[in-house]
Parts: sequence; structure tokens; C-alpha cells
Amino acid sequence: MKKNKQVLFFLLRFFVSYTILSGLYQWYLTKNQEKEPQFSCSPITRIVTDNSVCIGNALGLKFRSEQHNEELSFKLFTNDHYVARIVEGCNSISVILLFWSFIIAFAGTWKKTLLFGLIGGALIYVLNIFRIVFIAVALDKYPQHSQFLHQILFPAIIYGFTFLLWIIWVKYFATKKTTKNENDHV
Repeated sequence: MKKNKQVLFFLLRFFVSYTILSGLYQWYLTKNQEKEPQFSCSPITRIVTDNSVCIGNALGLKFRSEQHNEELSFKLFTNDHYVARIVEGCNSISVILLFWSFIIAFAGTWKKTLLFGLIGGALIYVLNIFRIVFIAVALDKYPQHSQFLHQILFPAIIYGFTFLLWIIWVKYFATKKTTKNENDHV
């Protein structure tokens, strides 16, 4: 019975955290994206796009971007080829919110939770920038594999990394509460 309560409490904390964080993010999007008089993406999507262009150019690739005229996205160009569009879902915020919800649900001390949440969120953000750069290069060189690259390989990388961070969180940082009776069993 105690195990069921722990699982239910974990699920409750996870869903409440995720609902609150997602609600705040949706509110942010409604305040910061526009479709009229012209399309304008949220500042965080602009920053992710700019960071991707900067990293691409730092690696010696010719990257540039521009706001899409017909939708809420940025066009990403590699070597003057339009290779991809960066939409709100590409900015890693939804993955970071999912990550934060999990570590809140499986909380350690507030200091560990805050520190690991900030460091983990930053790592996911940086990995996402490199993911965008590499997918743009791959789409430029191998456009025939766009489905595999965009829908399987690159999501597996970011979600796999997030899962790895969760494992590290649970194994090394989350508070483990045990009772004397649980320790007595062999």
C-alpha cells in the first residue's frame, strides 16, 4: 500500500508541475507571438535560431535565418539553401519543462533540485542548439533522409539525453527515503 501511495504522489507532483509549467509557457507564447499584422515568433525561438546560426557559422558553415512570412517559424539556410524551419517546438522549452517536472516530482533537497534543474536545462538547451545545426547540415547533404533525421534520429538524441539526466538525478541526487523496516529485508 505504501508503494502505491509513493507512486501516486510522484504522478500527482509530476502532472501538477507539468501542468503549471506548461500553462505558464503557453501564457508566455500568447503574449510574445504574433500572426498579425505580420508573423513574429517568440523571443526564445528567435534566440535559439540566432544561437544555431552563430554556432553554424563558428563551425565554418554558411548559416543564416529569416522570419517566415506565412507561419510562426524561422527559415534556416545552409550555404544559401533553405534546409529547415525552426518552429516553437524546436526551441527545447517543452523538453526542459518535461525534465523539470520529473525532477520536481522526484525531488531532492530544494538546493539540489534547483541546481540540477538549472544545469540540466542549460545542457538540454545547448544540446538542442547543436542538434539544430547538425540536422540542418544533414538535411543539406542528405535531403532524401529527412524523415529519418527529423523524426527519429535527432529526437532520439535529445530525449535520450534527457532520459540520461533523469537517471543521473534519481541515482545520485534525488532524496532517497527509506525506513528501518525496508532496510531489514534481504
